[in-house]
Amino acid sequence: MKKLSKLKTPLMILVAATGINLTLGVLYSWSIISKDLVLVLGWSNSAASLPYTVAIIVFAMALLVAGRLQDKMGPKRFVIAGVILVSLGLITSSFSISPVLMVISYGVLVGTGIGFGYSCVTPAVMKWWHQDKKGLVTGIVVGGFGVASVYVAPITTLLLQYYGLSLTFRILGLFVLLTGLPLALMITNPPEGYTPAALAIKPNVKQKPKTITRDYEWKEMLKTPQFYILWVMFALASSAGLMIIGSISIIAAQQANFEAGFLLVVLLAIFNAAGRIGGGMLSDKIGRIQTLRLIIILQGLNMLAFAFYNSPFSIAVGTAAAGVAYGSLLSLFPSITSDYYGMKNFGLNYGILYTAWGISGAIGPVIASAVADATGTFVMAYMISAGLLALTLGLNLFLKPVSGIEKDAELLIEVEST
Repeated sequence: MKKLSKLKTPLMILVAATGINLTLGVLYSWSIISKDLVLVLGWSNSAASLPYTVAIIVFAMALLVAGRLQDKMGPKRFVIAGVILVSLGLITSSFSISPVLMVISYGVLVGTGIGFGYSCVTPAVMKWWHQDKKGLVTGIVVGGFGVASVYVAPITTLLLQYYGLSLTFRILGLFVLLTGLPLALMITNPPEGYTPAALAIKPNVKQKPKTITRDYEWKEMLKTPQFYILWVMFALASSAGLMIIGSISIIAAQQANFEAGFLLVVLLAIFNAAGRIGGGMLSDKIGRIQTLRLIIILQGLNMLAFAFYNSPFSIAVGTAAAGVAYGSLLSLFPSITSDYYGMKNFGLNYGILYTAWGISGAIGPVIASAVADATGTFVMAYMISAGLLALTLGLNLFLKPVSGIEKDAELLIEVEST
């Protein structure tokens, strides 16, 4: 019974964390809401994208703060606070009829809440599982966030049709509170001294060399050039996916005369989640950097081709590719951070790196809305994004393991052998 209890606990934490991210993933339905703001309320594309952009930036800043605090105080209280803030922000948004008020209610409150919740569930889960499954479990947890639009997008579309914008925000806010709060109470770090069970070693199968990484403090991490390469790569690579996520409904209407944009949001969410899980699994097998290189190439080629997607089918193909590529980034970068800098200070270290994702929200969506307002199409935005991805690919070629990891591993092995 003791072994069964130990087996169940990591699974329960994994399920609860994934469920919380499923609940908090309302962020990725902004494309549906923004279309309503533009077509019904008459907002400009730039105004309609601003709350989403601010939410992304605040999300990243909140993740940095909560990451630091949860390293010291545990994750549960911050996950609870995150759920409450998201619910409060959505309900407050129902009274926000101007871009400025929506920036405060949705951009600041919802963004802060999502940052608090998202920042705490991933490190908590990673501490319960062995490093050989790190990419997979990270992909599952963050996949919950990405796949949320599968149900949120069609539900939001129906709510907007039958109840209008204000009541839609209130219903979504109550849903987040009633669903997320019970799950948040289950999130906890493993007890002190807990060691995750390793995978069973199969006979006649060559085992990968074990990587032993020491735990870096954030100041030490900032002294490594790898951090800055990763930061720029994260910002530029994510901007392409966020551009598509924030504008896909409008893109489909303009380029393919396809008005059922919520179906593309659902499709994007499915492949977003698939990319997070698949990218994590692939990186466990062939390595993080190699997987990252493949993903950047896929997204770059897709952005070059996006201007030529002029039918519902081709738009769907491009949306799926964008979802897979973007989703993979969200499982690769936390795994790379823990590989390079250790798990002890992972919350703060990844929170600092995650500020790059926040900046990407001020790159992709802003470029897309500015270009669309100026030219009437998104073609130039695609070309700019492809150029940024080409730069990201070049940086990937210079990325090497953090100096000192190999030496640390050798020293630990020598100590263990004596």
